Amino acid sequence: MGIDEGGRRLMGRVGFGVAVGCAVVSCAIAAILVGRRARSRRRWGRAVEVVREFEEGCSTSIGRLRQVVDAMAVEMNAGLASEGGSKLKMLLTFIDSLPDGKEMGTYYSLDLGATSLRVLRVELGGTRSMILRHQVESQPISPYLMTGTAEELFDFIAMTLQNFVEKVEGLEHTTDLRRELAFTFSFPVRQISVSSGILIRWTKGFAIEDAIGKDVARCLEEAMSKRGLNMRVTALVNDTVGSLALGHYHDEDAVAAVVIGTGTNACYVERTEAIIKSQGLLTNSGGMGFEKMISGMYLGDIVRRVLHRIAQVSDIFGDAARCLAVPFMLRTPLMAAMHEDDSPDLREVARILRENLEIQDVPLRARRIVVRVCDIVTRRAARLAAAGIVGILKKIGRDGSDGVSTGRTEGKSRRTVIAMEGGLYVSYALFREYLNEAVVEIVGEEIAQNVVLRTCEDGSGIGAALLAASLSSNQ
Repeated sequence: MGIDEGGRRLMGRVGFGVAVGCAVVSCAIAAILVGRRARSRRRWGRAVEVVREFEEGCSTSIGRLRQVVDAMAVEMNAGLASEGGSKLKMLLTFIDSLPDGKEMGTYYSLDLGATSLRVLRVELGGTRSMILRHQVESQPISPYLMTGTAEELFDFIAMTLQNFVEKVEGLEHTTDLRRELAFTFSFPVRQISVSSGILIRWTKGFAIEDAIGKDVARCLEEAMSKRGLNMRVTALVNDTVGSLALGHYHDEDAVAAVVIGTGTNACYVERTEAIIKSQGLLTNSGGMGFEKMISGMYLGDIVRRVLHRIAQVSDIFGDAARCLAVPFMLRTPLMAAMHEDDSPDLREVARILRENLEIQDVPLRARRIVVRVCDIVTRRAARLAAAGIVGILKKIGRDGSDGVSTGRTEGKSRRTVIAMEGGLYVSYALFREYLNEAVVEIVGEEIAQNVVLRTCEDGSGIGAALLAASLSSNQ
């Protein structure tokens, strides 16, 4: 009995020790799990805090937007008064009339954009707003040409134009007939005349140093002459002027055009007496700081920078900080696709993060953070762009601040049509929705009823050809 009792007592002690040991291990495991959860919550909290601070910094209250409107109008006036007197270039185009629908004949246009060169042939019938036919061809621009020499770029343009002319004209092609050509050159140019201008600087990834300071229209004409093309540059314009021409061709109330795409620019019709430094119709090439907040070239990268910051302070994207550190890794079209993903599990967001940013297995709540960042960036951009548009309206007395815009002319409400173009506005529905809402918010519902933002299709191509036709008929 004694031995048995002692054995049981010994076994009891051993069993108690094992139980205590298991309890200690269980408590240790629980402590580890609790610690991990606490750290995870802290890391998630850091990610949320980054987004909250970013959202506060991107606030675009109506008061702030009206400050932008006022600042825009002030800078525009300063830019009209003297060269270099404003953050806005206020570049003159020397165009004093816009197409009215009476133009007839066949005209060509070139559109040199950020990634491609387009060539167009437009046939006009002369009846009000009658475009009988238009043909277009596009060629990508290689990175080599974007950083090569002026001679190489303009020879490529002339060659592409020559091939297109020979193709569309076929047996009717002859070098005896001189053709009128409009050249849409969407880079900052100091206009010398309606058909010539000096390149100030490159944007949109171009960096051809020996072209800066040259007359780009003359560079093109020299390249065409070498290839035996009997063509003359009738109009040198940027994309916004072409958009305004096309908008006015269809609606005589069109007084301004805005292009929001890879870059952002605008143009409007100004009173001659308001242009102290010169005369004509002018384009407004905005300051780069403002442009970087609203243009397609930069929005995707702004989102990437915020996501990179989140990855540095939290682990919600795993070890993705390295991938997110690469500039322009996230392009704006991909950002827009994530922003507009309406699937319950945000599968498009997950796919883009996985395939384009190499971020694997992102949980749903982290995907929601990504969409939120996209929304903050897009909303700020659209609302600032809207303030810029209203700034133009204020400059020409169409924003209602002087009471004129609410009046009526010959029994009709005074309409203001703005031709809108560019991939960011045309193709990005949420951006367009935010912009349109902000315009109404700034000017008020009564004025907004007579402000029409009208999507313009191919102003940089067809609109430029219309200008060539209009200018030719006036000569």
